[in-house]
Amino acid sequence: MPDLLQALVVASAAFLAAGLTMYSGFGLGTLMLPVFALFLPVELAVVATALVHGANNLFKIILLGRHADREVVLKFGLPAVAAAVFGAMALGWLAGDDSALTVHVNGETVAEVTPLKLIVGLLMIGFAVFELLPRFQRLEFDRRYLPLGGLLSGFFGGLSGHQGALRSAFLAKSGLSTQRFVGSNAVIGFLVDLTRISVYLALFAAAGGVASGFSDWPLVVTGAAAAFCGVLVGKRFLHKVTMKSVRTLVAVLLFGVGVALLLGLL
Repeated sequence: MPDLLQALVVASAAFLAAGLTMYSGFGLGTLMLPVFALFLPVELAVVATALVHGANNLFKIILLGRHADREVVLKFGLPAVAAAVFGAMALGWLAGDDSALTVHVNGETVAEVTPLKLIVGLLMIGFAVFELLPRFQRLEFDRRYLPLGGLLSGFFGGLSGHQGALRSAFLAKSGLSTQRFVGSNAVIGFLVDLTRISVYLALFAAAGGVASGFSDWPLVVTGAAAAFCGVLVGKRFLHKVTMKSVRTLVAVLLFGVGVALLLGLL
């Protein structure tokens, strides 16, 4: 696929996702991971998504970070940061596992599925179900469970980047105004992103992965710049947008790419 077309796909996805999900607190990373996975190895797709997601959260902090609730950030964010370290280390360990499940047809190899593709594929399908089923969409937790929510969302954020939906489910009943909700979400998300990016870069640099795989930096910069524009548009025009269609799109992409990973097509 031409580089220009890759950039257009990434930019369009980042712009739309950042704008439409500005007030939901999740969706950008969930949507960008399958998009990046179309062009990059899955472990580098997670890293690229984290970089775009982190840059986007930083921009939202500049706009709304002053509204963040300190108690919520501490109770949820500190456990999330700690768990993100373990999730990111698990990703690095899986990426370094060279074993693969090989499928042969008539003596020919038709698919190879590594442990990383298997785990991330299953997580994608699981979070697709989370997005689609109404029962999970209405899932909310009491404020006293904030530390548990931090641990869960932080670990999955570090492992595959799927942190926002869980985080929003736990923060939804914290008694926050819209501005405090978005500000707190952005601060916590950025702390997790900063943590996992640091671990990713350390692990993959030690293994030579980032240096060899990131001739793709232009895609990351393109995605981050498009997400900035999406946030500006979302802040101005899209605060009343319904999330149903966005969640459906995210779920379909997650499910499709998850199945492709399990079948060895990506």
